[in-house]
Amino acid sequence: MNDVRRIVAGRIVRGFADGFISVLLAQYLTDLGFSPTQVGAIVTGTLLGSAALTLAFGFGAKRTTLGRLLVASCVLMGLTGVGFAAITSFWPLLVVAVVGTLNPTAGDVSVFLPTEQAFIADRVADTARTRAYAVYNVGGALAGALGALLSAAPERIARAMDWQLTSVERVGFALYGVAAVAIFAMYRSIPRREAARSSRRADGECDTDGSQPSDRSLGASRRLVLGLAALFALDSAGGGFVVTSLLVLWLHLRFDMSRGRTAGVFFAAGVLGACSQLLAPMLADRIGLVRTMVFTHLPANALLALAAFAPNAPTAVVLLLGRALFSQMDVPARQAFVMAVVPPRARATASSITNVPRSLASATTPLLAGALLSRSDFGWPLLIAGVTKFTYDLLLLAAHRNTPEIQPSPES
Repeated sequence: MNDVRRIVAGRIVRGFADGFISVLLAQYLTDLGFSPTQVGAIVTGTLLGSAALTLAFGFGAKRTTLGRLLVASCVLMGLTGVGFAAITSFWPLLVVAVVGTLNPTAGDVSVFLPTEQAFIADRVADTARTRAYAVYNVGGALAGALGALLSAAPERIARAMDWQLTSVERVGFALYGVAAVAIFAMYRSIPRREAARSSRRADGECDTDGSQPSDRSLGASRRLVLGLAALFALDSAGGGFVVTSLLVLWLHLRFDMSRGRTAGVFFAAGVLGACSQLLAPMLADRIGLVRTMVFTHLPANALLALAAFAPNAPTAVVLLLGRALFSQMDVPARQAFVMAVVPPRARATASSITNVPRSLASATTPLLAGALLSRSDFGWPLLIAGVTKFTYDLLLLAAHRNTPEIQPSPES
């Protein structure tokens, strides 16, 4: 198994764990007696922690190898699973949420993301990058859908065995830690091969873009990257209102949806989102990366806003599944676009800089969404998210419809 395949395999395992936990999290915290505001606070904590770790790891790429960062991420993921499995009090759980790697959303906002993106970009040809990211994302999304489907298992097991439900749910978080061990086993040999690869270079040899291997600054791409980071932050601020854990909470409060049905809904949403990403490379080849991002995102956000007004559960589910069919097609295009507009030496830094504001912005809104749901079961979070993300799409198209989607020259 080559290293890119290891990354994809690790993404699949992590996707399964994230899908399982993202649906289980709100249910578990509610079973512990936490209010919607407290649930929102813990979701916010997980996203704030991810943002801080992503920033630290992104700039850590200047001082160490990507492989070592991946191994460190696995260790932290394992400790997070242990923490959530062992602790049931609000404030200690909030601390674990902030310092850990738990992912409350169907998408990937974890500390793994920028490191894995840069790793793949360094080992895949420019023309194959969008397709490589599509495979990477689809594998994780399909596994996440399966994890979401199985999130109803703790309730069924507890009922069948007459066990306390929260005790069984805590085992689910322990399995999150076991998943980290499996990923560690896949990634542990990568640093050694990276060292061997580096040793084959002559001292002072330049990278393919003409820079020294240790030079990972953004250079002339800094302004473009910072602009993209601001736009992505706006999109993620909207997305923070509707992370999977909060959608689970809304469906429960608004329609009293059962755990089994909720798991089925998010399984279907994950499968639709995963399969749709396979179309992204073909669309990008025909209309470009930016237009692929925007023209698939606009209908998704319109459907999300409409779901807020759904009069019953079936209508809400149809609208949310329709949104899922379009909402993830921009992901591989976005990842490929960021990697294409910066020099190869700066990919890890650029990925970190564009992902950290996304995590920070998405962390600012779940607490507000939880507070809104505490006052009313109307879908205010969905409506606000749809309008915010719709605005992002229009701004992105206006700012970058003519941006070259090719690798900068070595002189940049």
